[in-house]
Amino acid sequence: MKITLIETLRTAEFANVLWVRVHTDSGLIGLGETFYGAAAVEAHIHDTLAGRLLGRDPLQIEAIHRDLVNLPMAQSSTGVEYRAASAVDIALWDLFGKVCGLPVHQMLGGLCRDRLRVYNTCAGYGYVRSNNIKPVANWNFGHSEGPYEDLHGFMNDAGALAENLLESGITAMKIWPFDPVAQENQGLFITAAQMRTALEPFEKIRKRVGDRMDIMVEFHSLWNLTTAKQIARALEPYAPAWFEDPIRMNSSQALAEYARSTSVPVCASETLGSRWAYKEMLDRDAVGIVMVDLCWTGGLTEGRKIAALAEAHHKPFAPHDCIGPVGFAAAVHASFSQPNTLIQESVRAFYDGWYRELVTAVPRIEGGYVYPMEGPGLGTDLLPAVLERPDLVVRRTQP
Repeated sequence: MKITLIETLRTAEFANVLWVRVHTDSGLIGLGETFYGAAAVEAHIHDTLAGRLLGRDPLQIEAIHRDLVNLPMAQSSTGVEYRAASAVDIALWDLFGKVCGLPVHQMLGGLCRDRLRVYNTCAGYGYVRSNNIKPVANWNFGHSEGPYEDLHGFMNDAGALAENLLESGITAMKIWPFDPVAQENQGLFITAAQMRTALEPFEKIRKRVGDRMDIMVEFHSLWNLTTAKQIARALEPYAPAWFEDPIRMNSSQALAEYARSTSVPVCASETLGSRWAYKEMLDRDAVGIVMVDLCWTGGLTEGRKIAALAEAHHKPFAPHDCIGPVGFAAAVHASFSQPNTLIQESVRAFYDGWYRELVTAVPRIEGGYVYPMEGPGLGTDLLPAVLERPDLVVRRTQP
């Protein structure tokens, strides 16, 4: 079997999502995805990577992965090069599963559990929907109507939102009420009044539902170390489950200092890139929970190595999802195949919203748990209507 065509697809409406389809002479097609900078990633795939892919055996996944990231400008980052390689890699694993007639989680070693707990990232329908990825500006309130405008919910009545999540069986939620202050103050300081305002959602959650809800705190790398430590001390009485990206994740020394200053585990996230960055953070004992985004970090090939690295350091694995539907499916397959997976991120405004406009199947989430995807490969594909959209941009490269 040989790769005969590399195809990318993106739309104006879902501007950050890029799909990659790897065609073969057998007629089978593998589907992959990445997120952010879709046009730039598209250019890298066709101008640089296609020549390394066409004519290759698509089942030589490890060798291909090395060729895609073994570039002078691809140095363990989450930049265009790694996002492009991620999308191709996911497509190759999808293809591998289709060749064997088995789901990707089986190709990765099989199920480690029958169901997996999820947490709800409290985004809304329009969150990260546009090309504007600046924190707060990317919230896009009022983009569409629906019952799960959860970002507005946690900023205005977090207690009621927590109660609503518990009613559906979801016992963990992630919120980021410190972002507006960070943008206003450039992450340099926080006043006493601003601190009280940002703490209000945590106060409301604990008063309304007590300790029945786990609260993950996202900081989006917006704070300096001094202020991040100050905020951590203020949050500790509310018993958060983790602190995610409290500072720019480019200094293992600084993050280790932060980790030593708080009893709450640090979650080091999708911003880190390949396993080399995670290794440095783990070696410095700067990380308590390892999160990856398979659409950024090098795909399933790199993601499973990061999970194994985390396990070697006795740390849990927690795949990211606040991106597109194919990436979510890939994350769920990875989660089920890794023995140290703690919990799976999900966004109900996405999987019950716009994901369903794009793909044939989304992971089943019931009672606060996600269940394994069925069918060969990733178990999902683009809906035929996507290929007929007037705002669709398609680019193809073949010999």
